[in-house]
Amino acid sequence: MAATKDPRPCSIADTLALVGEKYSLLVLREVCLGNGRFDQLVRNIGAPRDVLATRLRRLVDGGILAKRVYSERPQRFEYRPTQAGLELEPVLMTLKEWGDRHVRKGADLPMAVEHACGNELVPVVTCQACGDPVRHEDLTAHAQTPGWTVAGPTAA
Repeated sequence: MAATKDPRPCSIADTLALVGEKYSLLVLREVCLGNGRFDQLVRNIGAPRDVLATRLRRLVDGGILAKRVYSERPQRFEYRPTQAGLELEPVLMTLKEWGDRHVRKGADLPMAVEHACGNELVPVVTCQACGDPVRHEDLTAHAQTPGWTVAGPTAA
């Protein structure tokens, strides 16, 4: 089957266009941890400085991070998450938990995150309406874009 010239309209693809580049989610991780200065980001992420500068610019332009001056001479900036950036933090925590279980397999975990209740955070995605955990077998997708079904584009 030939690829279509216009891929499926998708909020996941739109989001990945903004935060899916190499280092982007690691920038958000560091900023959410309170490490928002450029030199901290370079040290903790290991990204080349020019690549990091590009990622920071895209995340600021995309409304994920806010940039503010912390020194006038020389002029230096720090980055903080916007509300949109903070709303991505549970995604980071879910990725961390998945990596702990499936990549590191529980051995030598580099970081634990404690919840306000005093216990280690184990994120679970739940349905806002009923409160049940989200499981693959409970989901049914419905295409909303004209010309598309769940299986793909309709015949023209």
